[in-house]
Amino acid sequence: MNTLASVPPAAPVTGPSARFGDLVASEWIKMRSLRSTPWTIALTVLFVIGSSAVTTLAGGTDRSGPAVFLPYAAYPPAGYWTLILVAGSVGALTVVSEYGSGLIRTTTVAVPARGSVVLAKAAVTAVLWTVVGAVVSTGSFLVSQAVLGGRHAGVPLTHPGVLRALVASALLAPVCALIGLGLGVLIRHSAATMVTTVFILLMLPPMFSEGERWSADVNHAMVSAAWKRLVQDWEPDPGALGHAATVSGSWTVYLLWPVIAVAVAVLVVRRRDV
Repeated sequence: MNTLASVPPAAPVTGPSARFGDLVASEWIKMRSLRSTPWTIALTVLFVIGSSAVTTLAGGTDRSGPAVFLPYAAYPPAGYWTLILVAGSVGALTVVSEYGSGLIRTTTVAVPARGSVVLAKAAVTAVLWTVVGAVVSTGSFLVSQAVLGGRHAGVPLTHPGVLRALVASALLAPVCALIGLGLGVLIRHSAATMVTTVFILLMLPPMFSEGERWSADVNHAMVSAAWKRLVQDWEPDPGALGHAATVSGSWTVYLLWPVIAVAVAVLVVRRRDV
C-alpha cells in the first residue's frame, strides 16, 4: 500500500514593500485619471486671472505721480476666495472620494502603511496645487500690470511688495488643499468635510474682528487673514484702533496649518480602522 508523503505547507508569498516613490506615482495616476480634475483646475485658473483683469479694468483711470503697486487689483479677494474654496474642496475630495467608493480598503490592503499613503497623497496634492497657484498668481500679476501699463500705472516684479504678494498668493492654493486633505482624513464623509472646509477657510475668519486682542489673535490665525496681510504692501497705522497682524506671524500661519493638518491625519489614520 502506497503511503502519501507529507507535504509541508507553502510559505506565504511576500513581495517587496511599496516604496514611497511608488505610492506617489500611484496617487498621481489616481489624480490625473479623474476627468473633473483638469476641468476644475482650468476653470479656476481662468476665473481667478479673469477676476484680476476685470477688477483692474474697473479700478479707475490714469494716475498722476509715480506708479504704485495695487495688491487688491492684481489679487482681488473675490477671485482668491474662489481659489481657497476650490483648492480646499479638491484636496478634501482626494481622500473622501476613496472612502465613498470603498477604494481606500483596496489601497490599505495593498499598502498596510497607511501613514505613508496619506503622505503620498499630501505630496501629490502639494506639488499639483503649488504649480496651479504659481500659474494663477503669476498670471494675475501679469494681466493686471498689462492693463495698468496702458494707463502708465504698471509696476515691475521688482517693485516693493510685489514678490511677497505673488509668493503668498501662489502658496495659498497648496496650503488650503492640504488643509482640505487633512479634514477629509479626519471626517471621511463628503458633505460634512466640504461644509467644515468652507467654514474653517472662509466663514470663520470674518466672525472675529481686530477690536479685541483675543478676537484679533483668532482672526490672524486663519489662512485667509494671513493671505490678506501678506498681500498688503503697506504697514498698518499704529494709531488706529485694533491689533494688526505681522508679516512673520502670517508666514507662520501658512506653515503651521498644512503641517498640523497632515500630521494629525497621519496619526489618526494609523490608529483608526478604515
